[in-house]
Amino acid sequence: MTSTDVFSLGELFEEVQLRSVFPDGKTFVDCVPKSELASIGRRYEAERKRPGFELAAFVHEHFTLPRAYATKYRSAADRPITRHIEMLWAELTRQPEEAQGSLIALPRPYIVPGGRFREIYYWDSYFTMLGLRASKRVDMIQSMVDNFSHLIERIGYIPNGNRTYYVGRSQPPFYACMVNLLAEEKGDNVLISCLPRLEKEYGFWMKGARATPLPDGGVLNNYWDESDTPRPESFKEDVELARAAKAKKITYRHLRAAAESGWDFSSRWFKNGKDLSSIHTADILPVDLNCLLLNLEQTIARACLLSNDAASSARYQAAANQRKEAIAKHCW
Repeated sequence: MTSTDVFSLGELFEEVQLRSVFPDGKTFVDCVPKSELASIGRRYEAERKRPGFELAAFVHEHFTLPRAYATKYRSAADRPITRHIEMLWAELTRQPEEAQGSLIALPRPYIVPGGRFREIYYWDSYFTMLGLRASKRVDMIQSMVDNFSHLIERIGYIPNGNRTYYVGRSQPPFYACMVNLLAEEKGDNVLISCLPRLEKEYGFWMKGARATPLPDGGVLNNYWDESDTPRPESFKEDVELARAAKAKKITYRHLRAAAESGWDFSSRWFKNGKDLSSIHTADILPVDLNCLLLNLEQTIARACLLSNDAASSARYQAAANQRKEAIAKHCW
């Protein structure tokens, strides 16, 4: 279900989330509807005022809950940590599935964080790849890079995770780090083949409200989200937080921007440094985001050079140099 889909359910969606039919708000948006959402919505409107109506029973009748993965894995205190991690790769591997509900299909196998996080997450996956390299699982690194390349081609960027309700925001841009990691294992041809996706990701970050022009001519970037509504997967929490806000839409935007940052939620985004209600993520030019974009510019410059495009390489290197100066001037 996309953000538009869940909100089209109107009062049904709000009732399910605000009344905590499921203890975790993410569960409902990961459910798979058994029929068209419009039809479910009409049935809800027709049945909700009848005596004895039970919301939870209605939801279970019309939605299939997210798949629970059976596991035989058991932790052991005396097991070496490396062996523990090696065993977990199999537990956390997911095979390609058809798109259903809110799930965005991916063409290759991938690793998930586990638990309530049943899909890939963008920046988490880079650190997963570091572990995969230590385990000599270059095959899985390749699969995951292929999946992220697929998302860039399909959506124009890598969303927070492969769920439709995450479309509208990304996460810290680690794709260049992933490509460099794979190139270290398989050679520079990886950079050449990924160059179009690297440039497309760069274009996403450099357009619109994520790119902030500076008075001295440079550009630094901030986190953003295309929507200014409560996050479907954290609807109740967002609504409750924004209840006392003077500008609810602005609060929702900052919450979503913090989710794009991956630091959801850190006091670094709070104006008063103390509580979430003072969040203003999109107003900040984070040094770590801009260092990642500096790396992206440098990676594209190198890939262009390997592709015998010296002019484009020089252009991206000049952008990297300008960003490096801006970081040194404005972030310290």
